[in-house]
Amino acid sequence: MSGVLYGIGLGPGDPELMTLKAARLIGAATVLAYPALPGVDSFARSIAAGIIPTRAREITLSVPMSVERGPAQAAYDAGAAEIAAVLDSGEDVVFLCEGDPLFYGSFMYLLARLRDRFTVEIVPGVTSVSAGAARLALPVAARNEVLSVIPAPMESAALAEHIGRADAVAIMKVGRHLGRVRGVIDGLGLLDQASYIERATLAAEKRMPLAKAPDPAPYFSLILLTKGADPWL
Repeated sequence: MSGVLYGIGLGPGDPELMTLKAARLIGAATVLAYPALPGVDSFARSIAAGIIPTRAREITLSVPMSVERGPAQAAYDAGAAEIAAVLDSGEDVVFLCEGDPLFYGSFMYLLARLRDRFTVEIVPGVTSVSAGAARLALPVAARNEVLSVIPAPMESAALAEHIGRADAVAIMKVGRHLGRVRGVIDGLGLLDQASYIERATLAAEKRMPLAKAPDPAPYFSLILLTKGADPWL
Protein backbone atom coordinates (compact mmCIF):
# COMPACT_ATOMS: atom_id res chain seq x y z
CA MET A 1 0.00 0.00 0.00
CA SER A 2 1.26 3.46 -0.89
CA GLY A 3 2.01 6.08 1.73
CA VAL A 4 0.01 9.25 2.34
CA LEU A 5 1.22 12.70 1.36
CA TYR A 6 0.44 15.33 3.99
CA GLY A 7 0.54 19.01 3.05
CA ILE A 8 1.05 20.84 6.33
CA GLY A 9 0.36 24.55 6.76
CA LEU A 10 2.70 25.98 9.40
CA GLY A 11 1.32 29.49 9.67
CA PRO A 12 3.22 32.75 9.21
CA GLY A 13 6.30 32.01 11.32
CA ASP A 14 5.55 31.85 15.03
CA PRO A 15 5.70 28.12 15.88
CA GLU A 16 2.92 28.58 18.45
CA LEU A 17 0.53 29.34 15.58
CA MET A 18 0.85 25.83 14.17
CA THR A 19 -2.30 23.78 14.64
CA LEU A 20 -2.37 20.81 17.00
CA LYS A 21 -2.87 18.51 14.01
CA ALA A 22 0.14 19.95 12.20
CA ALA A 23 2.32 19.48 15.28
CA ARG A 24 1.12 15.91 15.78
CA LEU A 25 1.84 14.88 12.20
CA ILE A 26 5.25 16.54 12.15
CA GLY A 27 6.21 14.96 15.46
CA ALA A 28 5.33 11.50 14.16
CA ALA A 29 6.93 11.90 10.72
CA THR A 30 9.57 9.53 9.38
CA VAL A 31 10.03 11.47 6.13
CA LEU A 32 9.74 15.25 5.86
CA ALA A 33 9.98 17.45 2.78
CA TYR A 34 10.07 21.22 2.40
CA PRO A 35 10.96 23.93 -0.13
CA ALA A 36 14.02 26.16 0.10
CA LEU A 37 15.63 28.77 -2.07
CA PRO A 38 18.93 27.57 -3.54
CA GLY A 39 21.71 27.96 -0.97
CA VAL A 40 19.33 29.26 1.71
CA ASP A 41 17.95 27.50 4.78
CA SER A 42 14.28 26.58 4.48
CA PHE A 43 11.96 29.05 6.18
CA ALA A 44 9.29 26.36 6.45
CA ARG A 45 11.69 24.01 8.22
CA SER A 46 12.76 26.74 10.62
CA ILE A 47 9.16 27.16 11.83
CA ALA A 48 8.84 23.48 12.69
CA ALA A 49 12.47 22.89 13.75
CA GLY A 50 11.65 22.45 17.43
CA ILE A 51 9.40 19.43 16.84
CA ILE A 52 11.08 17.65 13.91
CA PRO A 53 12.07 14.14 15.04
CA THR A 54 15.81 13.49 14.97
CA ARG A 55 15.14 10.17 13.23
CA ALA A 56 13.22 11.74 10.33
CA ARG A 57 14.68 11.68 6.83
CA GLU A 58 14.50 15.07 5.15
CA ILE A 59 13.98 15.96 1.49
CA THR A 60 14.79 19.52 0.41
CA LEU A 61 13.17 20.91 -2.73
CA SER A 62 15.53 23.59 -4.00
CA VAL A 63 13.15 25.96 -5.79
CA PRO A 64 14.55 29.07 -7.52
CA MET A 65 12.55 32.28 -7.34
CA SER A 66 12.54 33.88 -10.77
CA VAL A 67 10.18 35.44 -13.27
CA GLU A 68 10.78 32.52 -15.62
CA ARG A 69 8.50 29.63 -14.66
CA GLY A 70 10.62 26.87 -16.18
CA PRO A 71 13.30 26.46 -13.47
CA ALA A 72 10.78 26.30 -10.62
CA GLN A 73 8.56 23.87 -12.53
CA ALA A 74 11.57 21.63 -13.14
CA ALA A 75 12.37 21.73 -9.42
CA TYR A 76 8.83 20.66 -8.56
CA ASP A 77 9.02 17.88 -11.15
CA ALA A 78 12.19 16.56 -9.52
CA GLY A 79 10.80 16.97 -6.01
CA ALA A 80 7.56 15.22 -6.90
CA ALA A 81 9.50 12.30 -8.35
CA GLU A 82 11.59 11.93 -5.18
CA ILE A 83 8.52 12.13 -2.95
CA ALA A 84 6.63 9.68 -5.18
CA ALA A 85 9.39 7.12 -4.75
CA VAL A 86 9.00 7.33 -0.97
CA LEU A 87 5.21 7.07 -1.17
CA ASP A 88 5.49 4.06 -3.50
CA SER A 89 7.60 2.33 -0.85
CA GLY A 90 4.70 2.64 1.61
CA GLU A 91 6.06 5.48 3.76
CA ASP A 92 4.13 8.66 4.44
CA VAL A 93 5.65 12.04 3.56
CA VAL A 94 4.94 15.22 5.54
CA PHE A 95 5.49 18.32 3.40
CA LEU A 96 6.03 21.57 5.30
CA CYS A 97 4.65 24.80 3.89
CA GLU A 98 4.76 28.23 5.51
CA GLY A 99 1.37 29.88 5.75
CA ASP A 100 -1.39 27.77 4.23
CA PRO A 101 -0.59 25.03 1.69
CA LEU A 102 -3.13 26.22 -0.88
CA PHE A 103 -3.03 30.00 -0.34
CA TYR A 104 -0.16 31.04 -2.61
CA GLY A 105 1.50 27.94 -1.16
CA SER A 106 4.25 25.82 -2.68
CA PHE A 107 2.35 22.63 -1.89
CA MET A 108 -0.16 23.23 -4.68
CA TYR A 109 2.50 22.40 -7.26
CA LEU A 110 3.09 19.00 -5.68
CA LEU A 111 -0.63 18.43 -5.28
CA ALA A 112 -1.15 18.91 -9.01
CA ARG A 113 1.57 16.37 -9.78
CA LEU A 114 0.73 13.68 -7.21
CA ARG A 115 -2.97 13.79 -6.32
CA ASP A 116 -3.98 11.33 -9.04
CA ARG A 117 -1.55 8.67 -7.80
CA PHE A 118 -1.58 8.98 -4.02
CA THR A 119 -3.81 9.80 -1.09
CA VAL A 120 -3.28 13.42 -0.08
CA GLU A 121 -4.36 15.08 3.16
CA ILE A 122 -4.05 18.83 3.62
CA VAL A 123 -3.81 20.57 6.98
CA PRO A 124 -4.65 24.29 6.68
CA GLY A 125 -2.54 26.96 8.32
CA VAL A 126 -2.90 30.56 9.45
CA THR A 127 -2.36 32.81 6.43
CA SER A 128 -0.17 35.90 6.41
CA VAL A 129 -3.29 37.99 5.81
CA SER A 130 -4.91 36.75 9.03
CA ALA A 131 -1.65 37.07 10.96
CA GLY A 132 -0.96 40.55 9.64
CA ALA A 133 -4.45 41.77 10.52
CA ALA A 134 -4.12 40.32 14.01
CA ARG A 135 -0.73 41.91 14.64
CA LEU A 136 -1.99 45.26 13.34
CA ALA A 137 -5.25 44.86 15.30
CA LEU A 138 -6.97 45.85 12.07
CA PRO A 139 -10.42 44.51 11.19
CA VAL A 140 -9.96 43.67 7.51
CA ALA A 141 -13.52 43.32 6.24
CA ALA A 142 -16.98 43.49 7.79
CA ARG A 143 -20.60 42.88 6.86
CA ASN A 144 -20.94 43.10 3.05
CA GLU A 145 -17.47 44.42 2.30
CA VAL A 146 -15.45 42.76 -0.45
CA LEU A 147 -11.86 41.80 0.36
CA SER A 148 -9.42 41.44 -2.53
CA VAL A 149 -6.08 39.66 -2.18
CA ILE A 150 -3.61 41.00 -4.72
CA PRO A 151 -0.02 39.99 -5.54
CA ALA A 152 2.26 43.03 -5.59
CA PRO A 153 4.06 42.04 -8.84
CA MET A 154 0.81 42.73 -10.73
CA GLU A 155 1.11 45.45 -13.38
CA SER A 156 0.30 48.91 -12.01
CA ALA A 157 -2.82 49.62 -14.07
CA ALA A 158 -4.40 46.30 -13.10
CA LEU A 159 -3.36 46.87 -9.49
CA ALA A 160 -5.10 50.25 -9.44
CA GLU A 161 -8.22 48.74 -10.98
CA HIS A 162 -8.45 45.97 -8.37
CA ILE A 163 -7.82 48.35 -5.48
CA GLY A 164 -10.38 50.78 -6.83
CA ARG A 165 -13.09 48.11 -7.00
CA ALA A 166 -12.52 46.51 -3.60
CA ASP A 167 -13.71 47.64 -0.17
CA ALA A 168 -10.62 46.19 1.51
CA VAL A 169 -7.33 44.99 0.08
CA ALA A 170 -4.48 42.70 1.14
CA ILE A 171 -1.39 43.07 -1.05
CA MET A 172 1.09 40.21 -0.73
CA LYS A 173 4.67 39.57 -1.88
CA VAL A 174 5.46 43.27 -1.61
CA GLY A 175 9.27 43.10 -1.53
CA ARG A 176 10.98 45.20 -4.19
CA HIS A 177 7.61 46.37 -5.51
CA LEU A 178 6.84 48.50 -2.45
CA GLY A 179 7.67 51.88 -3.96
CA ARG A 180 5.59 51.28 -7.07
CA VAL A 181 2.65 49.84 -5.13
CA ARG A 182 2.74 52.72 -2.66
CA GLY A 183 2.68 55.14 -5.57
CA VAL A 184 -0.43 53.46 -6.98
CA ILE A 185 -2.19 53.62 -3.62
CA ASP A 186 -1.18 57.25 -3.13
CA GLY A 187 -2.46 58.07 -6.61
CA LEU A 188 -5.85 56.68 -5.60
CA GLY A 189 -5.91 58.93 -2.52
CA LEU A 190 -5.81 55.95 -0.14
CA LEU A 191 -2.33 56.15 1.37
CA ASP A 192 -3.57 57.24 4.81
CA GLN A 193 -5.81 54.15 4.97
CA ALA A 194 -3.03 51.64 4.27
CA SER A 195 -0.94 49.77 6.84
CA TYR A 196 2.29 47.84 6.37
CA ILE A 197 3.73 44.82 8.17
CA GLU A 198 6.79 42.67 7.48
CA ARG A 199 7.78 39.30 8.94
CA ALA A 200 4.50 39.11 10.85
CA THR A 201 4.68 37.15 14.15
CA LEU A 202 8.48 36.79 13.99
CA ALA A 203 11.01 38.45 16.28
CA ALA A 204 12.05 40.76 13.42
CA GLU A 205 8.48 41.91 12.79
CA LYS A 206 7.94 45.57 11.88
CA ARG A 207 4.60 47.32 11.43
CA MET A 208 3.78 50.91 10.53
CA PRO A 209 1.67 53.12 8.26
CA LEU A 210 2.44 52.36 4.63
CA ALA A 211 3.62 55.94 4.15
CA LYS A 212 6.57 55.21 6.47
CA ALA A 213 7.47 51.73 5.19
CA PRO A 214 11.08 51.11 4.05
CA ASP A 215 11.78 50.61 0.37
CA PRO A 216 12.64 47.98 -0.72
CA ALA A 217 10.74 45.71 1.62
CA PRO A 218 11.52 42.06 2.39
CA TYR A 219 9.62 39.39 0.47
CA PHE A 220 7.56 38.47 3.54
CA SER A 221 5.73 41.77 3.76
CA LEU A 222 2.10 42.74 3.46
CA ILE A 223 -0.04 45.83 2.89
CA LEU A 224 -3.56 45.99 4.33
CA LEU A 225 -5.94 48.71 3.21
CA THR A 226 -9.51 49.25 4.37
CA LYS A 227 -11.89 51.87 3.05
CA GLY A 228 -14.63 51.50 5.66
CA ALA A 229 -17.23 51.21 2.92
CA ASP A 230 -19.78 49.45 5.15
CA PRO A 231 -19.72 50.98 8.66
CA TRP A 232 -19.97 48.19 11.21
CA LEU A 233 -20.11 50.13 14.49
